[in-house]
Amino acid sequence: MKKIVLALVCTVIAIGAFAQQLDPVKWSYSVKETSATEAELVFTAKLDAGWHLYSQYTSDNGPLPISFSFNESNDYQRIGKVQEPKPHEEMDEMFGVVVKSFSGTVVFRQKVKRLSQKDFTVSGIFSYQLCNDGSCIAPEDRDFTFKVPGAKEEAVATAAEAENTATEADAVTEPAETVAVTGTEPAATETKAAPEPEEKNQSLLVIFLLAIGGGILTMFTPCVFPMIPMTVNFFMHNGDDRRKSRRQAWFFGFSIVFIFAVLGAILALIFGPEALYFIGTHWIPNLLFFVIFFVFALSFFGLFEIKMPEKWINSSDEQADKGGFLAPFFIALTTVLVSFSCTGPILGAALVGLTTSSTDRWVSLITMLGFGIGFAAPFTLLAMFPQALKNMKSGSWLNTVKVSFAFLELAFGLKFLQMADLYCNWGLLPRDIYLALWIVIFGMLGFYLLGKLRFKGDDEVKEIGTLRLFLAIADLAFVVWMIPGLWGAPLKSLSGFLPPQSSQEFDMERLVAENTPAASAATVQYGKLPADRKYADRLHVPLGFEAFFDLDEAKAYARQQGKPVFIDFTGKTCANCREMEHYVWTDPEVKRLLNDEYVMVSLFADENTIELPESDWVVDDKGRTLKTLGRRNLNYQKTAFNMNAQPYYVVVDADGNVLTKENYKYDRDVQKFVAWLNEGITNFKHKQ
Repeated sequence: MKKIVLALVCTVIAIGAFAQQLDPVKWSYSVKETSATEAELVFTAKLDAGWHLYSQYTSDNGPLPISFSFNESNDYQRIGKVQEPKPHEEMDEMFGVVVKSFSGTVVFRQKVKRLSQKDFTVSGIFSYQLCNDGSCIAPEDRDFTFKVPGAKEEAVATAAEAENTATEADAVTEPAETVAVTGTEPAATETKAAPEPEEKNQSLLVIFLLAIGGGILTMFTPCVFPMIPMTVNFFMHNGDDRRKSRRQAWFFGFSIVFIFAVLGAILALIFGPEALYFIGTHWIPNLLFFVIFFVFALSFFGLFEIKMPEKWINSSDEQADKGGFLAPFFIALTTVLVSFSCTGPILGAALVGLTTSSTDRWVSLITMLGFGIGFAAPFTLLAMFPQALKNMKSGSWLNTVKVSFAFLELAFGLKFLQMADLYCNWGLLPRDIYLALWIVIFGMLGFYLLGKLRFKGDDEVKEIGTLRLFLAIADLAFVVWMIPGLWGAPLKSLSGFLPPQSSQEFDMERLVAENTPAASAATVQYGKLPADRKYADRLHVPLGFEAFFDLDEAKAYARQQGKPVFIDFTGKTCANCREMEHYVWTDPEVKRLLNDEYVMVSLFADENTIELPESDWVVDDKGRTLKTLGRRNLNYQKTAFNMNAQPYYVVVDADGNVLTKENYKYDRDVQKFVAWLNEGITNFKHKQ
């Protein structure tokens, strides 16, 4: 869904000949009289498809929340705080916190007590940050004014008005996408959902295929593999009636799939979208899932065995002895129950992982259905062709498969513990501790595959086969690849599993940067900017880069060095800016160009905690005086480049002349970014 929306947004932007300031939200204001002395001020936002704004209660370490400020007056008194709908909650890997956001049509309400019997106005300002999957718009103060009727001596609300008020009050508890205002359906919701089916179907197909693969793999566990000859033996008692035997084999396979599908349907009805949001973000389910993974791992290591009640299994066996077409069904049920001690942990892990990474209600049904098909396929085929059993031998290798699964359960269970850790800010699993645990776990798995470790049920390994050798090589190579992460290597391929880089205590690159003596203001050193540049004590760029934070300083330094200026319009809370820095700036060629060929200046458009000296104040086109660094930077971006979204990159010379045909927006294509940087360098040299 995100990729499709991003592609549409980028296509629309590219069509225009000039950059345009984005205005993806429309605000409207209304007043509802709720009693003779009270009224409700209603702020209604209609967001364009793909855009969202953030809750008032988003974490301090996350994106900027929406905030409201009311001008004091003797005509009214506020009752409580501004009420908002139920937000969508999701763990954001870039910020490392749970982010609460709204999309579609959003309604905010503020109750007031009317103290004057004459009509009056309620005014103030509010600010908010808007983001989509390609850019963010820095917060900007927006004025609001409500014309409120004076208080009445007696209530005049009609029954219809009371009903409408109750309806709107109920809507506050609904998700933002479902809120309707004054009887108008939110068109933005439908537009947002339009591109979803294609990617949704693709993701469900991938889940379905992975589940089939997981079902097939369970055949090679010690709980399932011995069941094959036992169950297939039943279908060999039909003598020469091969047709009957094959019909029963098909019914047996269908019964297994049916049992798993019924379980999946039950889970699908229980876990709706809101439940999945809660499961994926809240610390309680994530901590519970860690415990489940940990218990399953202990079971696979041989500490204990998870079994279905013997009474269930014996009852199923008795029904299977009755023959007919009911017999294959109860044999299938017995097979599912007996194999639970191995399939349960694997299937449970798959369900936990998929339901926490998907917002689709039916993901559990698709998972169970695919798993059932994969699980049933080997049994069904061998029941139809029992002679194939002669080539299959069991042995200690089955226990090796189970113990290998135990290591994987233990490693991937840590992901849920770190999600709970991030949610609650416990600080239990910073990035380096997490990596150390993974290195140890996968290192032990490698030594186990080489026969250097033995568990309950293992035979002594006197020699290893080719397959086992190559699995051990791949595992230990993965361990070696992870080791530099202990010193701060980004390990991009594992970014979805690891805690944020900022949580790492020992980061070699950061330590080098922090302990390298800075150049004095009067001395220019290659690759080292003056230490006393403005705001350098408050603002920072990614490790491995240096930048100015004031455009005039950057231009003066660029003129002195004979280099072009790379302007980075960014934001402290801009997740898309962090993505560009993480995935694009870290490319060696990009890093070389930015450090060696350009003078960088990062202009934070949302940094409004830094007050400017009066000499640096500017007046915008509305006559407002901008006194903070962020507002001044945003105003410059809007007036100079007609753009208000970040990230946004511009290449200019020391006189402010743009050096590229087009400026660069959010696009993680590294080669495209490199070509754009080279275009700026080439044009700069031609002007010299």
